[in-house]
Amino acid sequence: MREGERESDRDGVVEVPTRILVEGMVREDGTVDAGELYTVAGALGMTDQQVRLCIKRLVAEGQLVQEGRGRRALLRAAGDLRRSIAPNAEFMRHMYRQDRGQAPWDGVWHLVAFAVPETARPARDALREAIVGLGGAPLHGGLYVSANDWEELVEAEAGRIGVAAFVTLLTSGDLRVGGERDPRALAARLWPLDRIARAHRRLGEVAGSRLARLRGPRPLPQEEVLTIAIELAAEFTRAVEPDPLLPPELLPRPWPGVRARALLAQCWAELPRQADPARAPRLFRLYDDVVREIVEAGES
Repeated sequence: MREGERESDRDGVVEVPTRILVEGMVREDGTVDAGELYTVAGALGMTDQQVRLCIKRLVAEGQLVQEGRGRRALLRAAGDLRRSIAPNAEFMRHMYRQDRGQAPWDGVWHLVAFAVPETARPARDALREAIVGLGGAPLHGGLYVSANDWEELVEAEAGRIGVAAFVTLLTSGDLRVGGERDPRALAARLWPLDRIARAHRRLGEVAGSRLARLRGPRPLPQEEVLTIAIELAAEFTRAVEPDPLLPPELLPRPWPGVRARALLAQCWAELPRQADPARAPRLFRLYDDVVREIVEAGES
């Protein structure tokens, strides 16, 4: 299980990997205030030792430059620092369009087949991982399916990896697996919908509780605002990473992702109002830009 897919505790505490926390605390100017980092880490249940070791690893990897020591240090992010919890804007727009009923399914299945030579096994593995990351479900060895129009994305990944010559793309309105052809039954068979639904229910619980705090009678301390932002981003990433973004027509009803995303959007509408712009991580702008667009689209 990857870092971003770890389950959170049931008592409402969101488990955030230390590296993800550091990435999420990077401000618009590329810096991280070590004092704020240690404070938020403590609120998330991390020890100072965990934070120190993570900073040391990132510095050794060339992803951070440290100026000063301890809580008074200033960390500078290198250009290649990963942004594991930064939202994919286009994917977010698509999922909210689905929630509003603005992206109905046309009944077409999109398939990709590949036969990459054994001599290029690393490239083959990378292509498989990319296809699964785009929501593809395996049908047979080297054959994957999606309910979304993903051809351009698959071709871009194949080109990046250098295996475009070994990839075949096709569409079909008639998909049968083991004799099953009902679209909703196929979706339940091909994708782990129960696990995905649980992750979205968890996201909804976290977003709901954080929204209540954000809308409380008193403004929250900046460290608490930052902590909530990191928690929401981490939980959202945990929920959407394995989600193939299936059209509503293929999902059980009611689908918990709809409620979870609605609560998340409300949280991100509240967070910038309480955040100090000079101290807010760039994560705020990334989410705020997309959420504002989503809210405006929903009101139009």
